[in-house]
Amino acid sequence: MAGTAHHQRRQRISDEPGFLLHRVAWRETSLILDVFTRHHGRIALIAKGARRPRSELRPVLLAFQPLRLAWVGKGELQTLTAAEWVGGIEAPQAQALICAFYLNELLIRLLPRDDAHPQLYDAYLQTLIELTELNASEHEDCLRRFEWTLLRESGYAPDLQVDCDGEAIEPHAQYRWLPEAGFKRLTTGLPGDARMALVHARTAPGDARMAPDKAAMSHDVRETVAAYSANPADDAEYSGSLVEGDTLRSLAQGVPGQGVHRQQAKRLTRLILGHCLEGRALYTRKMLFELQSMTRSLPPGEP
Repeated sequence: MAGTAHHQRRQRISDEPGFLLHRVAWRETSLILDVFTRHHGRIALIAKGARRPRSELRPVLLAFQPLRLAWVGKGELQTLTAAEWVGGIEAPQAQALICAFYLNELLIRLLPRDDAHPQLYDAYLQTLIELTELNASEHEDCLRRFEWTLLRESGYAPDLQVDCDGEAIEPHAQYRWLPEAGFKRLTTGLPGDARMALVHARTAPGDARMAPDKAAMSHDVRETVAAYSANPADDAEYSGSLVEGDTLRSLAQGVPGQGVHRQQAKRLTRLILGHCLEGRALYTRKMLFELQSMTRSLPPGEP
């Protein structure tokens, strides 16, 4: 409705739990903040004078640290009046830091402003704690749980319990994710062994144990798989959308799974997020990939 923002009542909020997601300089001494709060969602605040050397706000406005915020105003940009550092979370370092920036980028890209999600806020807080406490090898599972909480809370998550025909997900069946529809069970005549070999090979290409015999990747097999869709997407996207029912059940329970199921969950989640982002790249994902590649290339014993 036209004029709604203009006639909004001035509000005064105090003692609100929140996290700083992003900040940019404004004029000579101030900052514009993008914050994620528990009861008001993502909001934009102006922190007047926060860049001055003696500002009480300057040492408090830290990313990945729980804050207590107060603000006043109306409309899209309100004025921060107080900020208190709550503490209790170790500052993330190295890979955990990049993962934390990834969480923030997802929230900024996918979560609309002024839309409260207390459960998502709690999941964000818990994920930050886990990133600082767990080994780097466990970070991926932390991210996967948060990604699916975000997808569910923002309304983007497909139903993991039933397929697009209303049938319960079967653990040993194969499915394809269809945007805007959900999971379609694959029911054509591809032999079970060949189908499993094809899906495993394409969703876990780096795992030699999952590599099929060349015959399983024959022209006939590819043609049969292509028949599952009248207009299949490109090979990478199509293969990423193929999952087993066991993988979907694990995701529904908040457990990414092991082996091929873990790889399928990763590729499926990336595909769904890419669809939600309309193809826009995530900068932190690229940074994390480069860090992991660099770490793998180090000789044994190197830090």
